Amino acid sequence: MITVFGSINVDLVCDVAKIPNPGETVLGSDYSLIPGGKGANQALAARRAGADVRLIGTIGDDDIADAALTELTPAGVDLSAVARRQGTTGVAIITVDARGENTIVVSSGANKATHAGQVGAGAFAATDTLLLQMEVRHEENLQVARRAAEAGARVVLSIAPFAPLTPKELGPASVIVVNEHEAADLARYVGLSARGDQAVVNALARRLDRTVIATLGPNGAVASGPGGLVHVPALPVTPVDTTGAGDTFAGVLAAFLDEGADLRTAMANAAIAGSLSCTKKGAQPSFPTRVDIEAARE
Repeated sequence: MITVFGSINVDLVCDVAKIPNPGETVLGSDYSLIPGGKGANQALAARRAGADVRLIGTIGDDDIADAALTELTPAGVDLSAVARRQGTTGVAIITVDARGENTIVVSSGANKATHAGQVGAGAFAATDTLLLQMEVRHEENLQVARRAAEAGARVVLSIAPFAPLTPKELGPASVIVVNEHEAADLARYVGLSARGDQAVVNALARRLDRTVIATLGPNGAVASGPGGLVHVPALPVTPVDTTGAGDTFAGVLAAFLDEGADLRTAMANAAIAGSLSCTKKGAQPSFPTRVDIEAARE
């Protein structure tokens, strides 16, 4: 069982020919409202990869709250611990340019109210996986992480969006997931001078005493941990929209680790899934199923 403790948003997406510079106005397409949020995204990605998934988070009582759950409910994600509070649902305002690159501004809304008390007593078993991100209050993340670790569960932390965290602030997370830019930022924050993706990941793994995985976009992903250095390739694709690719990777990684796969196998499937998610518009609608992942692997 995977428990995802994290954010639930609605993405307001607009296509543009180019990302505007500061002070510049550009014309865009009609906007779309698409369910998102890093917690919800990772939960859906893990579920579509075949895992049993429970999502713990918070939505508002506004007009778009129900839109945040439209992909999660039919997928079979357990939403029994999703709370509804007075106020606004989290919203991400996203622009996507002609190359598929994006910019994102997040209004946290109800996500700021998500708290560790929403996780019931006895929620974790030693065979479980807890998946965390940085779109809810980190002190609440840490409380849930400690409870999961005490039960013997695996704790995976996606440091996205990036926040400067000390080794102590990583809590009991045994697996850290970052993208290449977040890896470099984290390395600088903890005083490392390594250059190059593999060197940075190696240095972080040693300094933090944890498995560190960095996604590298079209160059796949690299990890360093007790088993040494692992590199897996991405699937060659023509990107349409990269929104949610990192969340896809994290969710699918957790799904394969939770079912007992080794790190290389989990990463290889996660990299394929992340690549596939870039071939369609929007975050959650683009997430591949287990069948999609296996077909692309052949």
